[in-house]
Amino acid sequence: MNKTICIIGLGYVGLPLALEFAKKYKVIGFDVNKEKINDLNNGVDTTGEVKNKNELLTENLIFTNNPEKIKESDFVIVAVPTPVLKSKIPDLKYVESASKLVGENLKSGSIVVFESTVYPGVTEEICAPIIEKYSGLKCSKDFKIGYSPERINPGDKEHTLTKIVKVVSGMDEESLNEIAEVYGSIIEAGVFKARDIKTAEAAKVIENIQRDLNIALMNELAIIFREIGINTKDVLDAAGTKWNFHKYFPGMVGGHCIPVDPYYLTYKAQMLGYHPDVILAGRRINDYMPKHVAEIIVKGLNKANKVLKGSRILLMGLTFKDNVPDIRNSPVKELIKELKEYEMDIIGFDPFVKENSLFGIKNLKNLDEINKIDCIVIVNAHDNFKKIKQGELKNKMSDNPLIVDVKGMFNRCEVESTGINYYTL
Repeated sequence: MNKTICIIGLGYVGLPLALEFAKKYKVIGFDVNKEKINDLNNGVDTTGEVKNKNELLTENLIFTNNPEKIKESDFVIVAVPTPVLKSKIPDLKYVESASKLVGENLKSGSIVVFESTVYPGVTEEICAPIIEKYSGLKCSKDFKIGYSPERINPGDKEHTLTKIVKVVSGMDEESLNEIAEVYGSIIEAGVFKARDIKTAEAAKVIENIQRDLNIALMNELAIIFREIGINTKDVLDAAGTKWNFHKYFPGMVGGHCIPVDPYYLTYKAQMLGYHPDVILAGRRINDYMPKHVAEIIVKGLNKANKVLKGSRILLMGLTFKDNVPDIRNSPVKELIKELKEYEMDIIGFDPFVKENSLFGIKNLKNLDEINKIDCIVIVNAHDNFKKIKQGELKNKMSDNPLIVDVKGMFNRCEVESTGINYYTL
C-alpha cells in the first residue's frame, strides 16, 4: 500500500506506532511539543521506550510540530492523552484540540482513526463534527473515521505493539476493511474487527475497569487481612493453588489508564441516568490506598517508638509504575500529602526520574546520598532496586528501623533477620 501515515501525539502510544509504521510507509510524526520534537530529531526518546538512536533517525520517518505537514498524509492516527479533571469528569480538551488540528489540515479522501481512550460515542458525536467544522468536508462523503484503542503497556518488553491483537473499527465496511488492512500490515498478532466504533470504544474502557476492580478487591482484602492479623501474600499463595483462581495483588494504583478510564464510562452512564455502583466503589477503594499506606507507616513508627514529627522517610520509587519514568497520576503524590500531615522529613529516591525534586520533595539519584532513615517505603519494584541487598539499606537507617514494602519486593524473613521491622500490604 502506497500510503503516508500521520501520527498525532508522540508519547508512549504514538511513538511506537510511528516507528513500526515507518518500516513499511512514509510516516509523519506530529506533536505540538517543540522540545519533544527537537529531542526526537536528535535521536532522544524521553519516555525511555526507545533506546536505539538509529530507530528514531530512520529515512521513512519525520518528526515535526508543523501542522501543515498533516496535509501530506491520507491516513491520520490520533493518539493524544484523555485525562480526567479534579472533579473526575472526562477532560476531552486534547482530543478536541487534535480534532480541530486535523480538520484544519485534512486532505479529502483521508481516513482519521482515534486511539485515545474515550467513552462510547466520543469519536462519532464529538470528534467527527469538529473535523467537519474546521475542514469544510463532510464525514462519510469526503473523509471517514474509525477507532482502534491503544493497548500499549509502558515498560512491558514482552507485550509490545506488534504482539498485541489490535481491535479496529470503522464507520462503514469500506473504512473498516481499510483500517484493518493498514494495522494488519504491522501487527503480528492480527486484528479483531469490532462491530462498530462504539463497541471498540467500550471494549477499551472496560479492559482497564476490569483490572481496576480486581486490584480494588485485593486492596479491600488486604485491609481486612491486616485487621485479622494474617499476611495477604500468604493467603493469595494458598488460594492461587486452585486452577481457576485469578491472581491479582494489592497496591497503590496510578498512571494514565487504570485510575482514569473508569470515570469515562461512569460519566457516560450517569449522563444516561444510571449510577454505576460497582465501578465507583472500586475507584474509592483504590483512591484510598495512599492513605492506608500512610497509616501503616505511622503505626509502624509508633510501634518502633519513633517520634513522628521529623522522622526521616525514604520513598524508593516515585513513578506510577515499575521501570518507567512516567510520573502521571503517580499515587506517590497523595502518599506524600498524607505523610506531610505529620511533619515528617520525606525524601525520594528514583533514578528513573530526571527531576531533582518532585511532588515537593528532593529526589536523590544515588544510594550513597542516603543516611539516617527511619522508614523506607518500597513504592516501585524497579529492577535496579531489586539488586540492592537488605544489608545495604540497613546501613542507611537509624536504630530500630522499618521497611514498608508496598510491592512485596523483599522476603519478610530475610529482612527481619537483619533487625529491620517489616510491613507489607
